[in-house]
Amino acid sequence: MACADGFARRWQTWLMPDRPAPDRPARSWPAAAEILAGRDPVLHRLVAEAGPPKVRPPSETHFQALVRAVLYQQLAGPAAAAIHGRLIAALGDEVTPERVLSLPDGALRAVGLSANKAASLRDLAAKVLDGTVVLDPPGLRGESDAEVMARLTAVRGIGKWTAEMFLMFQLRRLDVWPTGDLGVRKGFGLAWEIPTPTVKQLEPLGDPYRPYRSVVAWYCWRAAEIYGGTADSALTR
Repeated sequence: MACADGFARRWQTWLMPDRPAPDRPARSWPAAAEILAGRDPVLHRLVAEAGPPKVRPPSETHFQALVRAVLYQQLAGPAAAAIHGRLIAALGDEVTPERVLSLPDGALRAVGLSANKAASLRDLAAKVLDGTVVLDPPGLRGESDAEVMARLTAVRGIGKWTAEMFLMFQLRRLDVWPTGDLGVRKGFGLAWEIPTPTVKQLEPLGDPYRPYRSVVAWYCWRAAEIYGGTADSALTR
C-alpha cells in the first residue's frame, strides 16, 4: 500500500485521460457520479458495484431537518425517534422557530430533551428569526457552502459534521468534503488501497474530485460497507 501522502502527490496517475471534461457541470448526484466514473478507475469500479448514488429528496423543511439533527446527536436511534415524536406532538405538528420558542422549559423537559438540547433548539430558533441562520431558499441560493457552514456552526450544538450533512443531504450541495467523518476516511483507504488517511491527509486527497466531492464521500461510505463490512448506513440508503 502506498502512503496517503504519497498518494496525494501522485493522484493524477489514477485519472482516465481519454475522457474529455463535460461542457457543463453536473447538477445532480447521478450525473456527477457518471462524470467521476469516467475520470477515475476506482470510482468507475465503485459506481459499477454500488450503482448510482441513492440520495432521497428532502422530506422536511430546512428548519425541521436541523431540529431533527440536533435531537439525534449522541442518542440511539429509537430513543431519539421517541423524543422527536413527542416534540412534534408538543408543537402541534408545527415545527417552526416561533413554535419552538413558545414552548416553556417544562414542556421541553417533558418530551425528554436535556437542558443542553433544549438550549440548542432555542438558540437555533432565535438565530433563524434574527437572520443569523438563513433558511429561506432565495437566501440560501446566494450563499456559498462556507457561508452556510459558518452560520450553522454559530448555533449552539451544531458542529461542522452536522452542518456538512445538512449541506449534502438537505441542500443537495455537490462539493462538500467531510474529512472528519470516520466512514469517509475508512472507505477512501479501502477503495484506493491506502492506509486510512487522517483528517489532514484526506483534505488534499479530495482536490482532484472538485466540484463533486459530496458524491465521492457517498461512495466512500459505500466502500466502507462493501469492502469493510460496515453496517448499512442511513446516509447511503
